[in-house]
Amino acid sequence: MTDRKRSLSGIKPTGTPHLGNYLGMIQPAIELQEDYEAFYFVADYHALTTVRDPDRLRKCVREITATFLAFGLDVERAAFFRQSDIPEVTELTWFLSCVTHMGLLQRAHAYKAAIDEGRENEINHGIFTYPVLMASDILIYDSDIVPVGSDQLQHLEMARDMVRKFNNQFDGEYLKLPEPKIRKEVATVPGVDGRKMSASYGNVIEPLAPPKTLKSQVMSIETDSAALEDPKDPDDSIIVDLYRLVADEEDVAQMEENYRAGGYGYGHAKIELFETLRDHFAPYREKYEALMADEDRIDEVLAAGADKVRPVVNEVMARVRSATGVGA
Repeated sequence: MTDRKRSLSGIKPTGTPHLGNYLGMIQPAIELQEDYEAFYFVADYHALTTVRDPDRLRKCVREITATFLAFGLDVERAAFFRQSDIPEVTELTWFLSCVTHMGLLQRAHAYKAAIDEGRENEINHGIFTYPVLMASDILIYDSDIVPVGSDQLQHLEMARDMVRKFNNQFDGEYLKLPEPKIRKEVATVPGVDGRKMSASYGNVIEPLAPPKTLKSQVMSIETDSAALEDPKDPDDSIIVDLYRLVADEEDVAQMEENYRAGGYGYGHAKIELFETLRDHFAPYREKYEALMADEDRIDEVLAAGADKVRPVVNEVMARVRSATGVGA
């Protein structure tokens, strides 16, 4: 281990990584390895609240691992591992559950939203106690900082509340109080239908997909009925919104000018977007495809990551068990 502060990031394997995942979480997470001792995990336990296909879950874990490696994760500096390879995280979840009141969990945004939408009969226990497992994910690695967006800050605040409750209950500093590292807001990445890009909506663009698949996804972007010769508003176009995320300023300005001038169809713009995505991500796609073809390499990375974090886990759990009187 190093003297650098430790950061902790997790990603849930519920679908093939898409452009929104890359810009919003994967790229900024990988950048943390430059300044922090970075721990990354694939949250397969969390995925079980909704995923019911074991083969799909295993494939998603491999896809996410290969994606991080393709985009520059350095396994010599960082640890990348599967959440379930550290089963003690569920043990710590129980310890935290015993000091966490129902009222705190009932204030969780996801739970409240489900209640407000009349979906209380669809909520399983895993969804209700999701914040406790998430807190355990953070605390079991003695994390110093946790990168969060504004929409995720509540989860970290709940974890901090559980630390205070546990330490006060057992009269000691057994769990470290993590600090948030607020991620700068990334513009919402629109999906092909104009809603926020999400695997659950099926409206994604996968930058590491084979070019044929990538082109099909881009060409499916929804547009209005404006004719080729009509001037168009670039500020009201999903295509331009996506192009701005990956193209040079000069190229973006040219596409905006083409829109306003007329004689430039949505098909032309989609082809430009596709070619830019294809070319920008080509070197990463090549690495990704090689990794996906080498399952042994993926398994080695995940196993090595778990081995790297295990000494920290053992130390934290020894403190927790000693504090509570559980075990010898």
